[in-house]
Amino acid sequence: MIEHAIQPLLQKIVRYISRTRPDIFDRIGPHTNKVYLIDPVNLPLVLILYPRKNNPELIAFPRHKIPEYDARISGTFITLLKMIDGQLDGDALFFTRDLIIEGDTEAVVCLRNALDDLDGSIADDIATLFPRIGAPIISIFRNIKTQNHE
Repeated sequence: MIEHAIQPLLQKIVRYISRTRPDIFDRIGPHTNKVYLIDPVNLPLVLILYPRKNNPELIAFPRHKIPEYDARISGTFITLLKMIDGQLDGDALFFTRDLIIEGDTEAVVCLRNALDDLDGSIADDIATLFPRIGAPIISIFRNIKTQNHE
């Protein structure tokens, strides 16, 4: 049921990112029609990203109801967050097996490159959506140590 509770939040985030950073979708190129499974292995849910330029969606699903996908990106929640935030290198995470990639690896590489090419941090962008709590929460997450990297 947590997936239903956070769904409005996820849609707010993905729509905000699509408005403020539309270049992400341009950089994904032909892979905007792909379905990405983002799998934070230590949480009870997974996220499905549909990075369509005009109608992106980020949808939470319980682990027992994972829909079909083209590419899977898997790691702990903190590892995934720190990678998106630019604190950890996706290539290094892949080689240390802290990040698992399955399916359409070309699509994943395009998504990762699109995120790497950004100026600033998507985590900071998301924090601005929630003025009172966003920055303190991101700060807490940034200070959590990951297993092999800090």
